[in-house]
Amino acid sequence: MNVLGKTLLSSLVSNGQLLTPAPAEPIVPWWSFTKTVLAVTALSLVRDGLVGLDTPLFGQPYTLRQLLRHEAGLGDYAELADYHAAVANDETAWPVTEMMQRLEGTRLRYSPGTGWRYSNVGYLLIGQLIERVTGLALEEATSRRALSPLGLSSVRFAKTRADLQQTYLGRTSGYDPAWVYHGLLIGPISQAALFLDRLLAGDLLPTALLQQLQTARALGGPLPGRPWVAPGYGLGVMQGSIEGGWTLCGHTGCGPGSVIAVYRIGDAEASACCAVFETGASEGAVEALVVRQLLQALRQSAGDSSE
Repeated sequence: MNVLGKTLLSSLVSNGQLLTPAPAEPIVPWWSFTKTVLAVTALSLVRDGLVGLDTPLFGQPYTLRQLLRHEAGLGDYAELADYHAAVANDETAWPVTEMMQRLEGTRLRYSPGTGWRYSNVGYLLIGQLIERVTGLALEEATSRRALSPLGLSSVRFAKTRADLQQTYLGRTSGYDPAWVYHGLLIGPISQAALFLDRLLAGDLLPTALLQQLQTARALGGPLPGRPWVAPGYGLGVMQGSIEGGWTLCGHTGCGPGSVIAVYRIGDAEASACCAVFETGASEGAVEALVVRQLLQALRQSAGDSSE
């Protein structure tokens, strides 16, 4: 849907069934929902005994669990004013080595496990770990270990500006996707909803590992302008409670001009998963729309079951 130059796309999965298929669905940037895919790929390595969840990595004092949960003590390039200026000017992304040098990216800001700080650099390191352990390029590894096993085939990494010209982001933007140092997935919005729904339904990871993924670090009280009552962060997922006592699990992501939010809620009786992409909107507004659609789907499911 396009209203006054704004684009709004949504997709809903109810009790495992996609309710909003589109024959010619547009491609959108998944922004930080990419982190969830990277986390699942890394956890597949844990599942297969190829890496430990609580073993120090890269000769450093932090573990994969701490990287996944933003507890490793690392900084983030979003704290650099020069980064924001360069992105705003549509400049070419700095090489990884230059970014890490500008950031002092190897310097720990706190002892691993003792604090929390959102870090894209941590997910860059997770991507490097995946490539090192599998011997595959990150795109191939995520495809083989996360996307394809969950039935997704039209999701890929945007590597150049030209790749983004095919998305709803890129028609008037010169944004270089290499600024997303851990990688930027692009794909249909329905594929994001199906990925999360099938993952949390237990279609890829064993129950114990899926429980670890959803074990969140509490991050305080309500967030102003957002639906979270008690937000938290698990292993590559944002997880916490919202009004009504429901637990929301998924991820929000934002980049120049757009936001994506992909979340699932459910209980023993019913489940719903919703993905929304919108241009020119805030994170809170998109999350609120996701929550409304999720609760409506659950109410509809309850009504159907009572007939």
